[in-house]
Parts: sequence; structure tokens; C-alpha cells
Amino acid sequence: MQKLISLTAVAAPLAIDNLDTDQLMPKQFLRGIDKSGLDKGLLYNLRFRSDGSVNTDFVLNRPGFEKTAILCGGPNFGCGSSREHAVWGLMQYGIRAVIAPGFGEIFYSNCFNNGLLAAKVSPSVSEEIFACLSSETPVQLMLDVQNRRISTADGLHHWEFELAERHRTMLLEGLDMVETTLKDMKEIEAFRDRHEKAYPWMSRLAGRYKRALSR
Repeated sequence: MQKLISLTAVAAPLAIDNLDTDQLMPKQFLRGIDKSGLDKGLLYNLRFRSDGSVNTDFVLNRPGFEKTAILCGGPNFGCGSSREHAVWGLMQYGIRAVIAPGFGEIFYSNCFNNGLLAAKVSPSVSEEIFACLSSETPVQLMLDVQNRRISTADGLHHWEFELAERHRTMLLEGLDMVETTLKDMKEIEAFRDRHEKAYPWMSRLAGRYKRALSR
């Protein structure tokens, strides 16, 4: 996966509580057998009106927000169904980070498994960030994954965000879940050796059981 060490980009405020994955990626865009074209479906019912015309009032359609790479959302962002298409759509659209005071659990895991930063902040920090983004003029935020810090581009405001060490490593090194696990292979093998010495009757139990069934 593509590494994410730092990011300076336009941030779009999306002050919607409980924005679920069906809103992020409506069901009619789940019919394909691959990941392509999901950027068209991202937030479709907010970006477009019922007649298919562009909703010029929606933040991502406003002048200056064409290259938005950071979304600032409300609490419980990404709740609802487990569809990974929501994360794929965000990334295809160009979003590399979502800042929110809370995330749907499965969505949160899907973010890091695909290289998208889900930066969890406190409710008070969320309010301060939204206040900074309240201007009609687009505002850039700076994200520092190494130090778990969010700043305004002018350097006047700084905030911290939560990020587990495992997830930070995944982003900094561009690793998915399998690659991250393989980094710990020596420790995994050492645990296996200790476990087999302590409980020898459990050694290769699955293999022995399979052979017994085949007799």
C-alpha cells in the first residue's frame, strides 16, 4: 500500500452525525465485481440532487474543494454495514484521511487495512477543528502520522489524535494487515516453540487429526 507519513491538503467539513456506509457508498454502486469506479458513488445522494444534477450547496462541490484529501466528520463516522466499498470509494475520490470524534468499528479497521488514516479526536478538538473550517474559503490542514498531530497550515493551531502503534506502523510503512503480521513472524514462531514445549500433546494437533481422519 502507499505510505502515509504526512499530509497537507484541503480539509472539507462534513458535520453529519452517524454518517453510515450506505450514505458513503449507496447500494446501487456495489454491483461491480471489482473496485473500479467507486469514486462516482461516494456520497452520491449528497453530491447530487434527485434529478442527477450537481448539488452546488454540498461542500465537495464548492469552488476550492476539488482536491479535498481530508474529511472532517461527526461522531460515529462510517457506522452501519461492513461494506469495504465505502473506504475504497473514499480513496478513489482522493481522500487520504478522515478526522472524527468516533468511527464505526468495522469501518475503522477497513480504513487502516487499505491505507486510509482514521484520526480519532476528542469531541472538544472536533469542535475546534470545525470552527477553523467554518470559513467559506478552503482551509488546509497538516497531518503528521509519526507524531499523531493535526495542525493548521498557518501553524496557529495544533491538536493530537489517537492512533494505535500497530496502525501507525501500517501507515508509515505502507503495510496491510497480512504484511504487518508477517513483520512479527520471529515472535510468532518463538511463541509457537514455547507453547509446544509446554504442551507437547498439542503440537501439530490439526495435522495429526487430519491424518487420522484420512485413514
